[in-house]
Amino acid sequence: MTNYLDHLECSQCGAPYPHNVPSKMSACCGKVLLARYDLDKLGREVDRDSMPGRGDNLWRFSEFLPVEDPGYVVTLGEGGTPLLEARNLADNLGMKSLFVKEEGLNPTGTFKARGISVAISKAWELGSTGFTMPSAGNAAGAAAAYCARAGLDIRVFMPQDAPDANQKECLVTGSSLNLVNGHIGDAGREAVAVADEQGLFDLSTLKEPYRAEGKKTMGLEIAMQLGWRLPDTIIYPTGGGTGIIGMHKGFQELMELGWVEGRMPRFIAVQAEGCQPIVRAFHDGSETAEPWANPHTIADGLRVPGPFADYLILSILRETGGTALAVEDSDMVECMYEIATAEGIIACPEGAATLVGLKRLLGEGVIRTDDTVVLLNTGSGYKYMHLLEGAN
Repeated sequence: MTNYLDHLECSQCGAPYPHNVPSKMSACCGKVLLARYDLDKLGREVDRDSMPGRGDNLWRFSEFLPVEDPGYVVTLGEGGTPLLEARNLADNLGMKSLFVKEEGLNPTGTFKARGISVAISKAWELGSTGFTMPSAGNAAGAAAAYCARAGLDIRVFMPQDAPDANQKECLVTGSSLNLVNGHIGDAGREAVAVADEQGLFDLSTLKEPYRAEGKKTMGLEIAMQLGWRLPDTIIYPTGGGTGIIGMHKGFQELMELGWVEGRMPRFIAVQAEGCQPIVRAFHDGSETAEPWANPHTIADGLRVPGPFADYLILSILRETGGTALAVEDSDMVECMYEIATAEGIIACPEGAATLVGLKRLLGEGVIRTDDTVVLLNTGSGYKYMHLLEGAN
């Protein structure tokens, strides 16, 4: 496994940090650290056309990932998900080119598997053997599964009303499950306190550098699956926003290498009406998002009242000419049916929210019918069958 990781960089001021020690946030600004690679060397030594013929998980992109010793790679087969052309939905909407990136086929039924696989692998390589993870549900389930795979200890912290399926994932994989009175922000504070007290490594969203690297592979895959062309628009259900940051970073790296054709896609963030800090900040012209009071939505992955990387998400939306919008829970459920009926894809409510957003933006003329659009279905709807009870 040839590694091209060069250093870490503060996303606020650009200060460099070493990559050979366990890292969390930047000491200078207290902000997200981003992994930087020697792309000049990678470009000289790696053939783009070798990528499709490799294995079908995200580790086919090992040169773009931080792990140096393959003996520390913790994998359950994550990544390599299909980019499905949604011809029936496209016809119904009068569109020419619509795709769904089907992340529900990942281990534990969610795209969280990508970031967790890479983050745990790198932390383990750097000597960490115990972890904490705050989560609305799916990230905790994934972290529990990957720690079980590696034989590592983890304590997960979730709101008391986290989905039953996620709680059972954590229990069956042998993790220490801690239910917290409140939302994911409250779970995060407790996880950090326990990590500090017990010398554990905290895997909170974007408070370590490498979950974003795992999510980055969604962008690398999309580009490869489109024949090394970039789509016009990506619509993403936005809670913590790691996927937006990761995919944007991946596209930047491909563009710097000259491996892709086309411009940077527009990123569109979709949030829930009951929890929309990014939407409010975007339309207010703010560079950061104030925490959303009393967050509530059926889409647990969207119930993130104060995303840590708000400033990066908002910057990417504006830089790429994108936008942000909020949708009703009832419309998410309706679009779960619509996607399943039209395409056979059993989407989670977060993924269905992207179709709600697409329909609205088509109606407003923000998205054109001849644009190439990718919807991110971030998880399996099979974890949300309770939302479909009473269906005719």
